[in-house]
Amino acid sequence: MSVARANHHVTYPARVQLVAAMNPCRCGHLDDPALGCGRAPKCALDYQARLSGPLLDRIDLHVEVAAVNPLDLARAPTGEPSAAVAGRVAAARQVQTARFAAIGGEIKPTCNAEADGELLDTIASPDAAGLALMTEATARLRLSARGYHRVLRVARTIADLAGAGGVTRAHIAEALSYRRLAPGR
Repeated sequence: MSVARANHHVTYPARVQLVAAMNPCRCGHLDDPALGCGRAPKCALDYQARLSGPLLDRIDLHVEVAAVNPLDLARAPTGEPSAAVAGRVAAARQVQTARFAAIGGEIKPTCNAEADGELLDTIASPDAAGLALMTEATARLRLSARGYHRVLRVARTIADLAGAGGVTRAHIAEALSYRRLAPGR
């Protein structure tokens, strides 16, 4: 991990995975008319604007989770079982390990998140339709260079989870759906 401040850079022997959560607004009840404050939606916009754009740009996946209905708590779980998801993740990690094992150099990436520069271009270049979507999204969403490359890394990982050989428009679209714009964008 490298930290850059002013004219000084320090590299620490660490890898960081940030997992964060926040309420949608100060009271936490934005979507509940019975409990929410009377300042919605301005309250939520003000509250969420406290996070800076550069910080948001460094977070790859933004997922909004709605409150759980109390009746749903008693129902049997739906969706894909955790064991199946774990199996897909393990398979994707094996694909990434094999992909990066053949790369020379002093420091080898071990996963898509560590790929940069030419290597990222090699492993995550989307098909023509994906590139067109990426180009349009970069202009419309005003993605920074960092944001652009983060979308490509996430799209490559989505492709790996799907067992796809290359990155397609669908993978780019899904990766873009996880981006969150800074307030005011």
